[in-house]
Amino acid sequence: MTPHPHEVSPGRSWPLGVTPGGDGANVAVWAPEAERVELCLFDESGHETRVALPYNDGGIWHARVGRIGHGARYGIRAAGPPSHKSTAFNEHKLLIDPYARALDVPARWNARMAGVAVTPVGHDTTRARDVRDSAHVVPKGIVLADAPGPDPAANRPHHPTADLVIYEAHLKGLSAAHPDVPEHLRGTYAGAAHPVIVDHLVSLGVNAVEFLPLQAFFDDRAVVERGLTNYWGYQPIAWHAPEPRYASADADAELRKLVHTLHEAGIEVFVDVVYNHNGEGGEGGVTLSLRGLHETGYFRMHDGAHVDDTGTGNTIAAERPMVLRLILDSMRHWATRYGIDGFRFDLAAAVGRRADGFDPEAAFFQAVRQDPTLAGLRLIAEPWDLGPGGYQLGAFWHPWSEWNDRFRDDVRRAWRGDPLAIAPLGKRVLGSADTFDHGRRAATASVNFVTAHDGFTLADVVSFAHKHNDANREHGRDGHNENFSDNLGAEGATHDAEILGARTQRLRAMLATLLTAQGVPMLLAGDELGNSQQGNNNAYAQDNPTGWVDWSGRDEELLGFVRHAIAARHRLPVLRQETFLHGRTRDDGRRDVEWLRPDGDPTQSADWEDEGFRTVTVVLRGAADDPRGACLAGAVAVVINTGDDADVHLPEPDSGGIWRVEFDSARPITFENGAAATTHDPAAAPYPAMAQSLTLLSCD
Repeated sequence: MTPHPHEVSPGRSWPLGVTPGGDGANVAVWAPEAERVELCLFDESGHETRVALPYNDGGIWHARVGRIGHGARYGIRAAGPPSHKSTAFNEHKLLIDPYARALDVPARWNARMAGVAVTPVGHDTTRARDVRDSAHVVPKGIVLADAPGPDPAANRPHHPTADLVIYEAHLKGLSAAHPDVPEHLRGTYAGAAHPVIVDHLVSLGVNAVEFLPLQAFFDDRAVVERGLTNYWGYQPIAWHAPEPRYASADADAELRKLVHTLHEAGIEVFVDVVYNHNGEGGEGGVTLSLRGLHETGYFRMHDGAHVDDTGTGNTIAAERPMVLRLILDSMRHWATRYGIDGFRFDLAAAVGRRADGFDPEAAFFQAVRQDPTLAGLRLIAEPWDLGPGGYQLGAFWHPWSEWNDRFRDDVRRAWRGDPLAIAPLGKRVLGSADTFDHGRRAATASVNFVTAHDGFTLADVVSFAHKHNDANREHGRDGHNENFSDNLGAEGATHDAEILGARTQRLRAMLATLLTAQGVPMLLAGDELGNSQQGNNNAYAQDNPTGWVDWSGRDEELLGFVRHAIAARHRLPVLRQETFLHGRTRDDGRRDVEWLRPDGDPTQSADWEDEGFRTVTVVLRGAADDPRGACLAGAVAVVINTGDDADVHLPEPDSGGIWRVEFDSARPITFENGAAATTHDPAAAPYPAMAQSLTLLSCD
């Protein structure tokens, strides 16, 4: 190598990464077992200049390096003794800085990224350090200037948690097929910020968007060799950098503008984050970032092998101080530079593991709770991983909320008509107190969903009895086998009007259940349009119309129903309480929740144990145990009929008079002066509840 023209001085061991300032930048990299660490700078032609970082402070190699400007492209090399598998400290492998705040290109598997060369020798193999240089196939970090444009952290909507209606969406899939988004913007950050997308979200009534991973991720070998891509993005490779493939020009600036735009529209922005593993895989994986700097430090290992609690080959050692620091620094970066309002943690049980298993008081949870920069942000757990004792629904303490898969399964089973499913459904409608009502947690601890990115769309739940994942090229082995779905008489597309009508009826009833239940509802993008994935329940590699929202075939009648149901939820505070309802007596002598049989009498234990019991009315009022609930005026009645047509005797409204029908999932909605016009007088006749329907009624 020729002498480099960059002046080197000690600098500081903090902050980690490359921090520009003046005529140079401070560089700091944690690699405590390395013998040498180099900053590698690349010019426009790809020529590499290596600058050694000669100073070490507690395992952090650092220096101030002159003549590094904004926009400089760089990587890291680490040299030292081989690890147990000869993957760490391989100076032939260019590494992505764990603190890189931008990448120049997407990360996609290439054979040169391998840290180990495996050579067949007879019936055995030999393993040696792979000496092929990987620089030309590895994305380079980009040194960023101060953030441009309006500050997306300055106009946060700050909705009360109980008022949230979350819309889970894939950033690219949201606009990739929208005919009114300019073609060059479809599938980008700018495309998601386009007025037609924002107007749709606002008119729908959602006030939070939860994007699938936006942190730079890796197209791993398994998908590349099958000619596919890692569409969902659950293989992170740089936790500070926004994914470059979603940029029309500048990922950093465009993401900031997207968040600011959604904030201006009153919509919070959450990001699905993957801090439980990274895209380097396990044995035989690539050497691309963390593995090359300190494999045994960044990952949980046992007897020299990776612990795989995530099903991806590795598990991040979040309990270790410097790894915990990286995760928290990443969260703070996304909260401040991009204005992100909350994080949904993929396989969150993994970040709460200690050597002896999951601990709700693990270092990660304590650190997040006390961090002033992260205070007030939404924290949502996918409360499980694939390791021993990994299912931890209900075990995450305040201020965490959790994805409630029991809600999904119990709602699907009940509307499918499974025996004895009405009692579990009742628990889910009341916010799953059996799971979350402990440790002073709120009913908003439960994030309710019937569908999510992982699994069938709602249209497919009522159209397919089995998964159809052939396009994933895994011979049907991937995806869930038990979806609690039902095709109602024909597998997939059909022209049978009776089957189509039954599907619409059930689909609307499930959406109505989601939007009337206590807790925080989450709607999957496209479900309001009738979007289908043709029976693929694991579209993680489908970066094509299968995985994108289909706007051309949208069901306008369904869309109108969902808009109206969300509006009713926003209008009726009794549907979105923070305190659990247990049927306790309020100061006015009424109970905060009552369950009634179709004949109008209170339900008895025998009713819930009767396989034929499929129709029930729940009357909800403000919580008796909460001063805020006691102040709530009015009540609602939710008539749930998972069976055949039934006459339902409703109680007299608290204020006397008649009930106002907010919506009936089986009937068209009629309007008068912008409000639902249908009413029901319980003294005149029972309410005719149609089969497979949910009706919401209210009184002042």
